[in-house]
Amino acid sequence: MAGVTIGLIVIIGLAVIAVLYFITVYNRLVGMRQGVRNAWAQIDVQLKRRADLIPNVVETVMGYAAHERGVFEEVTKARSAWASAKTVQEHAQADNMITAALKSLFAVAEAYPDLKANQNFLALQQELSNTEGQIATARSVYNIAVQSYNTQIQVFPANMVASMTGFRGEPYFQAEEAAREAVEVKF
Repeated sequence: MAGVTIGLIVIIGLAVIAVLYFITVYNRLVGMRQGVRNAWAQIDVQLKRRADLIPNVVETVMGYAAHERGVFEEVTKARSAWASAKTVQEHAQADNMITAALKSLFAVAEAYPDLKANQNFLALQQELSNTEGQIATARSVYNIAVQSYNTQIQVFPANMVASMTGFRGEPYFQAEEAAREAVEVKF
């Protein structure tokens, strides 16, 4: 009888430890997933900030270079693609379009010395340049959070908890080859 009681206590103790482990791993995964979502929200804030700056830059450049319509249309199309993006991949593609369109826009601006000297344009360029740096930092933070989270849901034994509770990997924010160069801002 004493052996059965000790065996039952051991089994109950192991079950309690297993349940506590499960709860601990589950809560850690939830926290990491929220960290990924927060990091994505920080990227989204910076992308929104850049998207809000773009019309001001375009209007300023248009005042000097109205005949460069194709460049303005590309910038507008890229901004619209960003606004309608739903997934991380769609946002990354739209971000790449914006980066390429801004490169073209600033190339046009280089051809107009009066525009390059315009204080409003210079302030917008500086703000856009600062925003690009913040976007790069936010992307890095997001990708680090994704790496930690994705690693955690793949390592044993946490992967068992993750698969039982529906945790799925998150995508990295990646730039296309053509968009890997930073937007060039010259003064």
